[in-house]
Amino acid sequence: MGFDADLIACADLVQRADPDRFLATMAAPVAARAVLFPLYALNVEVARAPWVTAEPMIAGMRLQWWRDALVEIAQGGPVRRHQVVTPLAGVLGAKLAEHMDDVVAARYWDINKDPFEDVADFTRHIDQTSGTLMWVAARSLGPSDEAVVRDFAFASGVANWLRAVPELAARGRVPLLDGTAAGVQELAEMALARLAKARAKRGAVSKQAAPALLTGWQAGALLRQAVHDPGRVADGSIGQSGARMRLTLMARATSGRW
Repeated sequence: MGFDADLIACADLVQRADPDRFLATMAAPVAARAVLFPLYALNVEVARAPWVTAEPMIAGMRLQWWRDALVEIAQGGPVRRHQVVTPLAGVLGAKLAEHMDDVVAARYWDINKDPFEDVADFTRHIDQTSGTLMWVAARSLGPSDEAVVRDFAFASGVANWLRAVPELAARGRVPLLDGTAAGVQELAEMALARLAKARAKRGAVSKQAAPALLTGWQAGALLRQAVHDPGRVADGSIGQSGARMRLTLMARATSGRW
């Protein structure tokens, strides 16, 4: 698949709204980028849908539009013309399109403002968003073990979630079950355990599918920061320098050892 106007638009959207994911995708082979950019552009669109209006009904309608588009792709019939939906239809099979509905459905959490009920509820949210997106991306590229991908995606998702805590709180959400230092450390340690579990089974993810896991290249470093200094989550200082980010990404991409 070549980079036509739609794919370029998808890449531009990801670059503007999700620069870290854009960097990770640019570190992937060109053929993989053509698959990943439409998926990540969809993720951008549904992630921001609840925030562009203060009206829950309108936000829900925006999410429903994307769910309807995924149904069209899954059914294999005519698909609406759209700069993200059109290339997405070219890379998603019916079953994977059905899986992507979980990514959209999970965004109702952003609309409803309800706190998570328990650990299982929080874990399910991370798995529906980060987990399903990474699994669909990996499976679209090549053979991979779903459990391994989802373990890695959970670690990546939690790391990104911890970075988003200050903004979510400022927008009136309750992002953590336990926002104390001990609670943050426990969550980060749980995510690190799943990261180690996934990396112990790297061989279960094919070389072709591995570029989909590059988006989690910072997970280990960010989670360790949260364990060692949980206060950095609340004050928004968790993260790496630009130079270190790029060097680590380059090493991951070159070695294939996500």
